[in-house]
Amino acid sequence: MIQTVPLPSQELRARVAAFAPWSQDGRWEALFGGRTNAAWQVSRGADSLVLKLYRASNDNPLFPNDAKSEALMLSHLADLRLAPELVAHFETPEGSCTLYHAIPGDAWRKDVTPVASMMQTLHQQPIPKGLRTIANGSQEILAHADAILNQCAPNSQLAALRPTAHVPATSDTVLLHCDMVPGNLITNPKGLYLIDWQCPAQGDACEDIAMFLSPAMQSLYRGDILSTSEVSEFLAAYPSQADRYCALAPAYHFRMAAYCAWHVENGVPDYEAGLRAEIAALKDASA
Repeated sequence: MIQTVPLPSQELRARVAAFAPWSQDGRWEALFGGRTNAAWQVSRGADSLVLKLYRASNDNPLFPNDAKSEALMLSHLADLRLAPELVAHFETPEGSCTLYHAIPGDAWRKDVTPVASMMQTLHQQPIPKGLRTIANGSQEILAHADAILNQCAPNSQLAALRPTAHVPATSDTVLLHCDMVPGNLITNPKGLYLIDWQCPAQGDACEDIAMFLSPAMQSLYRGDILSTSEVSEFLAAYPSQADRYCALAPAYHFRMAAYCAWHVENGVPDYEAGLRAEIAALKDASA
């Protein structure tokens, strides 16, 4: 979402100009800005870069905000042409910064099959050293959800829906984006790209599947949840993980419901609809 935020400081612009001298004559515009990060795009002719400034430490219980991990992933995936091309990562008195080539296009809206294909390509890549390891298996996912709910007022409705089925952890861990929501999927005539790599990890492939299929995330970023046929189409395009995801779906929906409840309690009412959608999906998946 475009927000009215100040343009980068002269000091930050000077740092960018050291890597891209043409930016001194470029046009700057804010992409987003807020309590966590700010980002701007500078363009001149065919040249276009994005500068992301990472601000104070992030207290988000589901999505870390690690500048070094994003720079690591942009470098790691450079030959794959799946993510933005890194120009530089540097520290400033204002915070950590990542500078990368802008990817033109629009946020993903429809056609789940290319997303499944891209996700599988990502999951086949080697895992770089230094990435965090995330919850694996239903017990760890539910424990993560419980930790989120412990930061909220008691919710008897949600507590009553806590799944009980046990799905063991998998030893087949893969490289994960962990925030594969419609807003981070960019489409253009050349293909589909993934942006915002500040919370990658290694873990169960179902983590990325659950994030993309999440009713809350689809509703928040696309304006509507995926239809039953779209979910089926996605799982048919990623058949090796379909059964495992379906078994883990109640745990993932419960955790996302907890995350939405946490946001609502922290003054973000947009997540109320997401909470309702995840509870409905949780009931369906547990039936």
